[in-house]
Amino acid sequence: MSGVVSGFTVIFIVVGIGYLLGRTRVLGDSAHEVLSRLVFFVCTPALLFVSLVTTDLSAIFSTTLIIAGGSALLIAAIYVVIARLWLRHEVPELVIGGMASSYVNSVNLGLPIAIFVLHDATFIAPLLLFQILVFSPIALVALDLTADPAARANSRRSTVRDVLIAPVSNPIVLGGVLGLVISATGRQPPAAILEPLKMLGNASVPAALLAFGLSLTGVAVFKKGQAPRRAIALATALKIVVMPALVYVIARWGFGETGHQLFAQVVISALPTAQNVLVYATRYRRAQIMARDTALITTVLSIPGIAVVALLLA
Repeated sequence: MSGVVSGFTVIFIVVGIGYLLGRTRVLGDSAHEVLSRLVFFVCTPALLFVSLVTTDLSAIFSTTLIIAGGSALLIAAIYVVIARLWLRHEVPELVIGGMASSYVNSVNLGLPIAIFVLHDATFIAPLLLFQILVFSPIALVALDLTADPAARANSRRSTVRDVLIAPVSNPIVLGGVLGLVISATGRQPPAAILEPLKMLGNASVPAALLAFGLSLTGVAVFKKGQAPRRAIALATALKIVVMPALVYVIARWGFGETGHQLFAQVVISALPTAQNVLVYATRYRRAQIMARDTALITTVLSIPGIAVVALLLA
């Protein structure tokens, strides 16, 4: 449990610093948007590239990839169906909500927990790959084609060419795909190229957390009249309760996993919503309050959630 406490302590401290920077306006009024753009266009692509280039792909293509990826898509689909029928949301809000309910914080919290709780960092690698190369492209293509009013008005005239161009023009997707391709060759870039990318990639997690803290300035979480409470509650319930239960069922009875392997699968699924969802929401200017509040609430609730998983399965 000390690993869980340490991981969350790191998050809360950095987010708190971001909040204080926002309250004091040391970085100016546009700090949140500028920092989010830096994370989106520079730091996160570098982090994903370096992570995949230095990862053994044999540890990634495993049952964890199927279980984590399949459950995430299923949970996102459940959110989309319920939110569309119940809340009548448009496509961009459905996409952000689907990600908020299933996109796991696999880096800044997942890696510490994988190391200190699961004692094996490779447990998180398959989920990271799935989110980079499958989940993010699907979501980002949908946002690229629908978030802009002009694009939404012309969506019926979108062609196959539009769908193909959208992902390859996204820096995050490009970083992940390029890293995977180079990793598959078994060769790494020269140190002169890899080291500056490592420096930029190392800034991704703290910058995203600082941006998250900045976004909290002057607002009340789950505030009546501003926050879409039903959407936040739905995404939170799916992420913290339904997703771990679903992963347990799939891993236990679908793949026959037991012991530490089963424990690891459920712990990974119980991780909170990634701050990247807020970065995407800010980038496309859709469902930002929903992404921010869901990330914060699931981060708080995942502490007792992972504790319960540890008591039952560890």
